[in-house]
Amino acid sequence: MSSVTEGTGGTEGAREAAEGAGGAAGARPARPAGRVRAFLRTVMIEHSVFALPFAYTASLTAMFLKDGGVHWWELFLVTVAMVGLRTFAMAANRIIDREIDARNPRTAGRELVTGALSVRAAWTGALVALAAFLGAAALLNPLCLVLSPLAVVPMVVYPYGKRFTDFPHAILGLAQAIGPVGAWIAVTGTWSWDAVLLGLAVGIWIGGFDLIYACQDVAADRAHGVRSVPARFGVAAALYGARGSHVVTVALLAWYGAATGAGAPYWAGLAVVAVAFVYEHSIVRPGDLSRLNRAFFTVNGFIGMVFFGCALADLVVRGLTV
Repeated sequence: MSSVTEGTGGTEGAREAAEGAGGAAGARPARPAGRVRAFLRTVMIEHSVFALPFAYTASLTAMFLKDGGVHWWELFLVTVAMVGLRTFAMAANRIIDREIDARNPRTAGRELVTGALSVRAAWTGALVALAAFLGAAALLNPLCLVLSPLAVVPMVVYPYGKRFTDFPHAILGLAQAIGPVGAWIAVTGTWSWDAVLLGLAVGIWIGGFDLIYACQDVAADRAHGVRSVPARFGVAAALYGARGSHVVTVALLAWYGAATGAGAPYWAGLAVVAVAFVYEHSIVRPGDLSRLNRAFFTVNGFIGMVFFGCALADLVVRGLTV
């Protein structure tokens, strides 16, 4: 089973399919610049598109409710914290799962399997990213710093989850739910149940589409004892679970909009998101996973960007000043 922490727009599926055929046989020691590129490919840095829009939505909403203006320094630190934590999580996930990846034809071309990136280099990059996250948290406010170690825990537990539970997707959802909550606290320095609503929406959304993504690895997971909902209950059950998750996601986003006084642009964006979910689930069926990458990468990337664009437009219409 693959992780959405990795996922968490892009063309990873196509790239891995091509690389999987090459495997480790053609691997060569990487030069320093090559190691940097290999690390960036490993963590799929461009896939931050999944999480950042919701963190920005939380931050900007908190700023609007606080004093009506955008705090650019805080927004920059939120970006550093989000990218840093996600990069650490991705690197740790790849390191911990490298032996599982080596046994799965789809993932056998990943850099830590082929030797394009060493474990030592991957840990170095992971620790630099972790330091960036902790540093950004320290610069934001005391509560962010105090809570920051707690945010790291599910990022490390998730890759082990597929070894002891059939529901590692739930651990991933918890890890992703932290983003909007942390982004809100970064601005206000206080806890917010409104942010929890958005965080739960994001966590259940990502956990849901991880159910879809995991369907392509059912045969390999069963063969090698990797645990997941599709491997334990079948592809059809996983897809039904994903549909249910995304219904709950829309409901939570509606609750968040009502709780924060959202206006017409927000609700229009939520309507587009709901339609995108319907489309996503219409193109992936138990007997036909050929369009899974379109559902996973393209549609979910679109959902994140549209939601943020409409939420931002709503805040501007309501008086957010830049």
